Parts: sequence; structure tokens; C-alpha cells
Amino acid sequence: MKNSLRFVVFLAAITLMSAAALAQDSAIFSKDVAPILQRHCQVCHHPGTIAPMSLLTYEQARPWAKAMKAKVVAREMPPWFIDKNVGVQHFNNDVSLSDQEIATIVKWVDGGALQGNPSDMPPQRQFPDGQGWQFGKPDVIVTLPKDVIVKAKGPDWWPDILADPGLAEDRYIQAVQIIPTKGYQDIHHIRTSLVRPEGGANAVKSGVLDGNVVLDPAEQGVFLNEYAIGKGADVFKEGSGRLIKAGTKINFQMHLHSNGAETPVNVLLGLKFYPKGYRPQHTITSLTVGSGAIGGGIVDIRPHEANVRSDGYITLMKPTRLLSFQPHMHNRGKAECLEAIYPGGKIETLSCARFEFNWMVNYVYADDAAPLLPAGTILHSIMWHDNSAENKSNPDPDAQITWGERTVDEMGSAWLSYYYMSEEDFRMETEARKAKLQTFASAQ
Repeated sequence: MKNSLRFVVFLAAITLMSAAALAQDSAIFSKDVAPILQRHCQVCHHPGTIAPMSLLTYEQARPWAKAMKAKVVAREMPPWFIDKNVGVQHFNNDVSLSDQEIATIVKWVDGGALQGNPSDMPPQRQFPDGQGWQFGKPDVIVTLPKDVIVKAKGPDWWPDILADPGLAEDRYIQAVQIIPTKGYQDIHHIRTSLVRPEGGANAVKSGVLDGNVVLDPAEQGVFLNEYAIGKGADVFKEGSGRLIKAGTKINFQMHLHSNGAETPVNVLLGLKFYPKGYRPQHTITSLTVGSGAIGGGIVDIRPHEANVRSDGYITLMKPTRLLSFQPHMHNRGKAECLEAIYPGGKIETLSCARFEFNWMVNYVYADDAAPLLPAGTILHSIMWHDNSAENKSNPDPDAQITWGERTVDEMGSAWLSYYYMSEEDFRMETEARKAKLQTFASAQ
């Protein structure tokens, strides 16, 4: 009996030692994984958002452990597709996981997806409005006057819907975000524009440069922002913003497509303002560079072709600080690069990104890494398209595809935000950037 008891005690000790060793060699949810999810995932993965599951707690995350491992190892989640081998590598909104963070999630899953001590959990991240605003609570929230009903079957549709934010004074916008609240699966993209009460923007011929504003032929006013599937907020660099004047209405130009069931669609547009009386030094402008846009080329994609290229160009008339880069294509989109062709002939790749149709990410350059481009620089966008059966988003690899607005057509462009600079400011900022690099190099 004593020997049996000793053996049981011995087995228990071995089991405890093995569990301790396993815990040391694996990651624990409460201490190791939960902080990663808070930093990178929960802004989308909490109740009331478009994500298919919430990842706020261990109980919510545990059933998805293996799927999480597969997605992060493939770098499909979080959605961040910048090529890490070329171009600018520093962004204000980088949600990608580091190699170490990926390794931690892999160790957690391979070690049995253990919870650990619940008391080691960090304080739960709070989303008081349930919407996932990425810049805090907006000062103004605008919604469509009523739901837009998309038929179960039918052609793509581009309604223009005017909404009044009720603004009684001029304000400068520091951040803007669109969040679908109904029917997000029917929304291809939304472009919003500012329709001023005096109609000044509408009186200018579309498709030409108006000062530092490019008026797109499809716009109903001055461009405000663009939402595409999976895109988050536009948060502008301190000292720059967009002006919205008192009495301005907001036009929502929506690209909608049917999904097999009659669906109501509505969205929220949130505006975050600078303090009253604050006037930023720079007014932000956006434009598209690519096929079908100003200066764009032709899209001609033959059946089963897996690597078809299209191009677009635009010349910057003044010194420019480039703020963000957002690839935009349709189902056959594969990848996109943006390069600068400088006045002296030098060519520099600024950014390249893999394209995923369901995640049209806007890459916002870090303040000290945003490209500074002299007057006369040509921005060249290069798009690649995949019409093969290997493309999981391709609805019909047997079709010949040309440029068009419909989702089943194709286009390719880079949505860019930027502001023009004076020659003096451009020179000073360029010299300051060079000095910082020299200081860093000498310290190595």
C-alpha cells in the first residue's frame, strides 16, 4: 500500500513537472496572446462589427485557435499586405504582426491553447460605442436619410445620396471614417464629397487640376474620403486637414452590388474636428492614379492570364508630401506598386502591396517616412491582374476583362492623399530628414 501511494505521489510530481515545463515552453493566452489581440485584432473583432467572431476573451478566442494560427502564419490576418522588402517600411497605421508575435501565437496553439491564470489578463479593451471608431468618438456622425434597398438580383448600382451634417460653422477635419452598419457585403466602395452651399466646386470643370484639388469626373463636389471593403479611418497628420464649410452637405456616391438576398444598406460617417479656431497649415488633397483615372492606360485581360499589367501616371506640379497609398482594383486584382520618377530621371519604388479584394487597406506613411517629392515628379502606379482559376476571388476565368466600373469588370488605381508644400518648406523638411539620417548613420 505504501509503495502504491509513493508511486501515485511520484506520478503526480512528474505530471506537475511536465505541465510546468510545457507551460514554460508554450505561450499562455492571458499573459502572452491577449495583449497581441488587443493591439492588433480587437478593433475589428468585437461585438457589433463586421468581423465574424469576437476575440475579447479566452472563451471567445479558443474555438478559433487553429484558424488564427493558419491566418497569421500566412500573413492574411491582420490585413496588411505591404511588401516588406521594398519601399517605405514605416506607417502610422501598421497593424501587421512581428515575427515574434506570430511565433507566440503559434506556440500558444501548438502548446494546447492554454488559458493560464485569468488574473494575468490585461484590462479588457473597451469599445463604448460598439462601432470601432479608430480615432475616438467623432464630433459629428452622419448617416444616410434612409436605408438603401439592394435587390436580391440585378446589375451594379451607383446611387448618389445627399446628407446634411447640420454644420453651422466652418471647421477643419482631422479624421474621417465610414463604418457600414447594414449590408456591408453589398458595398463595393463609397466615395464621399463635400457639396458646398455656394456650388463653387461644382462650377469647376471636372477632371482638371483646380489649384491643388483634382476634381474627378465622377465626383459631385470636393472629395472627402473613400471607403472600400475593409478600409479603416483616415487620420491626418497634425497641421493638415480638410475644410468643411458651414452649410455643406455630404454626397455619398455608393457602388452597390446584389448578393442574392434583398438587403438594406446604411452607413455611419464620423468626422473628428480640430479645435474651433484652429487652422492647419496644409489642406489635404486626394486623387487616383491608374487605369481609367486621369492619365491612366487601358485594361485588357485575356482568359486565364495570371500576370497582366496596367499603368497610370500623373505629374505633381508643386513640391509634395505624400501621406498615404491605397491600392484599388476589382476581383482580378493581384498586386500594385507606386514609384516616383524624379525630374532628373531617377526612379524610386515608394510602396508595393499584395492586393486582396476583401481588404482594401489604406497605408498611411509615418510622419518621418512620408515621401517628399519635388515639383515635376511623375507618380507611376503599376497594377497586376490575375484572371486565372488560381485567383480565389475570380468569378469567371474564361471571360475577357476590360476596364469598367462594375465589380465583374476591372480597374486599377492608387488612391493617394497628399498636400502641396512651398519650396522653402520642402527644402527645410528635406534637409532636416537628411540630417536625421546622417546622425543615425554616424551613431551605428
